[in-house]
Amino acid sequence: MKLNQLLERLEYEVTQGSDEIEITTLINDSRKVEKGSVFVCISGAVSDGHEFVSEVAEKGAYAVIVEKEVTAPEDVTVIRVADTRYALALMSAAYFGYPAEKMRIIGITGTKGKTTTTYMIKSILEEVGHKVGLIGTIEAIIGNKKIPASNTTSESFTIHQYFAKMAEDGCDCVVMEVSSQGLMLNRTAGIPFEIGIFTNLGRDHIGPNEHKDFEDYKRCKGLLFKQCKLGIANVDDPYFKEVFSGATCRTETFGFSERADLRAVNTHLMSRPGYLGVSYHVTGLLDFDVEIDIPGKFSVYNSLTAIAVCRHFQVPAKKIQEALKVAKVKGRIEMIKVSDDFTLMIDYAHNAMSLESLLTTLKEYNPARLVCLFGCGGNRSKERRYEMGEVSGRLADLTIITSDNPRFEEPQGIIDDIKTGISKTNGKYVEICDRKEAIRYAIEHGQPGDVIVLAGKGHEDYQEIKGVKHPMDERVLIKEVLTELKKQKKTQSR
Repeated sequence: MKLNQLLERLEYEVTQGSDEIEITTLINDSRKVEKGSVFVCISGAVSDGHEFVSEVAEKGAYAVIVEKEVTAPEDVTVIRVADTRYALALMSAAYFGYPAEKMRIIGITGTKGKTTTTYMIKSILEEVGHKVGLIGTIEAIIGNKKIPASNTTSESFTIHQYFAKMAEDGCDCVVMEVSSQGLMLNRTAGIPFEIGIFTNLGRDHIGPNEHKDFEDYKRCKGLLFKQCKLGIANVDDPYFKEVFSGATCRTETFGFSERADLRAVNTHLMSRPGYLGVSYHVTGLLDFDVEIDIPGKFSVYNSLTAIAVCRHFQVPAKKIQEALKVAKVKGRIEMIKVSDDFTLMIDYAHNAMSLESLLTTLKEYNPARLVCLFGCGGNRSKERRYEMGEVSGRLADLTIITSDNPRFEEPQGIIDDIKTGISKTNGKYVEICDRKEAIRYAIEHGQPGDVIVLAGKGHEDYQEIKGVKHPMDERVLIKEVLTELKKQKKTQSR
């Protein structure tokens, strides 16, 4: 492939060499450069690719793509662009033969609901015979293959690599989570989104390694709606108009409001020990009843989003109803059967907004007690810890403070920060640093009618301590605890 073929949709300047050269691979990781590679110099938070120009030249790179002045050996072509991240995205699309243009791409952005909604959409579309690829927080799904994710929105090269595999596998559409970070860093630049979705906006992802302030976060969310043909939005969200202020797409809305094009009415909560769900009637652009085995108002929003999308694929109401009834997502209000007396679930809620939404929803089911077990990640904002502590102290009848991913911090220090937040309330709490022991305490002390939430880890199957990810899946921990309690009971009865 000629270098200028990769650059065909970019404005660029050849500052050294020729753009007519043949290249072998497109690379943005200096460790993977080989003879004939074109290396894209990305200015990252940890390192700057421009510093590796000499190193990649020695490894045999034929060309480098830069946004700064660099010194390169004479036999290396240097291409200057305004933004190397943007260049990587468009070059990646060209490198894989523009696979996104062969499928219908659905992008979902918002603070909450992205993951659940992607799986709901996938489930419904597959009911009517579509082959659907998925890219999200938990994994990428290509046919029967599941690839664990490291970011909500992968690097642009990886996205187009996935698209190429999906197209090759016969996928006719893709549903993907689009994070504000991914939009800000141009990971999704150049993708021809057919539908863009806005779920909601909360004050999250603001900090030194994320967004500088809430205005920047809001602005980045809005970028998706300058890049899609149709925008589908939650009209009830207070920031909807601001997020869509610069939108260039057609717009449709969903929600509870009379202003929504697709509305939920007659909502009913359903519960029994070990089960929580919700039913409602959808009206407006469509008209039918819906029942979901996932509780709460946000489940109504998530399912409305999926319905709004699937309307554009002409999915019959009956198929939507059937698919929504069985839709499940790992780590998103995932019910785990442990007792006939109380309900236990795992959820990914890992910030104040998502935890407040979850606990408020669960309180609507009038549990005997609402028990919330959670910790907070290390090397992240202390504000999040204070806020989550305050939310749980205010809404839960009992908080069990434990460890999450301490990373390079001491777990006890994080727990103390959470306690600072709880101290602003009258909430009862216990602290048990070891997460398995905390889960044991929750199960052993579960009372009839309780709803117990293990929050923060969700789909994760590891615990990160001092740079090492140790295997830790809450589902496994629950099984181990139940087995140990059973043995203990047998021993005591002898």
